[in-house]
Amino acid sequence: MSNWIEIANFSVDTAALMLMSIGVLSVVMNRSMDRWSRRFFGVMFTALLLYNSSDFLAVLSEMRGTPFLLPPTITLFFASLFSGSLVPQLTVNLLHCTGENLRKSRVLRLICALFAVYAVLLGTTLFTGFIYYYTPDCVYHRGPWYPLLLAPPILSMVTLFIAVLRRRGRLSRRQFSAFLIYIVLPLVGMLIQLLFYGLYTIVFFTTVAALFLYVFVLTDQVERTVRQEKMIAHQRSSILVLQMRPHFIYNTLLSIYYLCKQDPEKAQQVVLDFSSYLRQNFTAIAKEDSILFSEELEHARAYLAVEKARYEKKLSVTFDTPHTRFRIPPLTLQPVVENAVKHGLDPSLGPLEITVRTRKTDTGSEITVTDNGPGYTPADDDEPHIALTNIRERLELMTIRSGDAGGTTVTITVPDKV
Repeated sequence: MSNWIEIANFSVDTAALMLMSIGVLSVVMNRSMDRWSRRFFGVMFTALLLYNSSDFLAVLSEMRGTPFLLPPTITLFFASLFSGSLVPQLTVNLLHCTGENLRKSRVLRLICALFAVYAVLLGTTLFTGFIYYYTPDCVYHRGPWYPLLLAPPILSMVTLFIAVLRRRGRLSRRQFSAFLIYIVLPLVGMLIQLLFYGLYTIVFFTTVAALFLYVFVLTDQVERTVRQEKMIAHQRSSILVLQMRPHFIYNTLLSIYYLCKQDPEKAQQVVLDFSSYLRQNFTAIAKEDSILFSEELEHARAYLAVEKARYEKKLSVTFDTPHTRFRIPPLTLQPVVENAVKHGLDPSLGPLEITVRTRKTDTGSEITVTDNGPGYTPADDDEPHIALTNIRERLELMTIRSGDAGGTTVTITVPDKV
């Protein structure tokens, strides 16, 4: 091997090793990222650090002409194995960003199968020289089957590239750019490595691509946090208008007035429910951070109890909430059920049935509000729908779905830490 290639490999590996060491340290010390991102980059950067370290040992063996710590065949095997594991990891992160089920993903199964083939081909390098081999003086040579080794990682990257393009609509602009950069840069490094025999550039390009991905995700989350803080500050100035609609208060007081003569006992209950609703509203406005879901559930119950007293048999409410041990931002559930009542009650459709459910998930908690009303119309711009938009922007984990035959399902996913 020529001296300039040895020096280039040593310089590239040293730079990559230093960059990834800084990356691992940054992930360990960074507390501003969400738990999933910290876990993902912790695993990914550790694999990259092991990849860089193994490749560095192989380069040192080639420069010395004798094995350094381990035979270069062994160190290059582990370097290639850790490198190949990065594409399945990135695929898992892509599916997480788009909210897909990992166990049912055909893309993930295909990429894992390609990685398994790649690992088997790598295993043959420990016993044969058909793919690549080292001479006794630690000089690297490609074997006749070397192109076969490149087929699985190239197919994996192409598969991942197609998967990213097909999911572009479900990724933010920064996420989409980060995934593309991670795919393109290693392919450029692989192309340079193919053109210049013995030059190891893919390790550096892969490291730089991973750091780009990390910076993009970190920047995206910082901007999201700043945007949410500004939004919350703005909402606090208008939340009374959004949640304390004058006509609702007027109608409730009027209902109580008539019930005082017709059914005094029921009037007393409505007064208690309305007082609980008002108390929860004022408490939510004063809260600076998240509250117990049980408090928000009490708020929604009080609101629905008042509405049920007004509409009686026209409104039916069911609560299936075995899981309540989690925290959510204030005024998250109540505006959703208010929206269901306002837009769901339709005399031509019969009684409105609202169901509130909760369940524990692997990553947090899920709240589902279902009604059998006429369905959700995104173009509506009245106050309850503005409230839904506010919740969606605060959590960024709310979906609204209308059935073909009517009815609306609102699903709110709350991470373990909100």
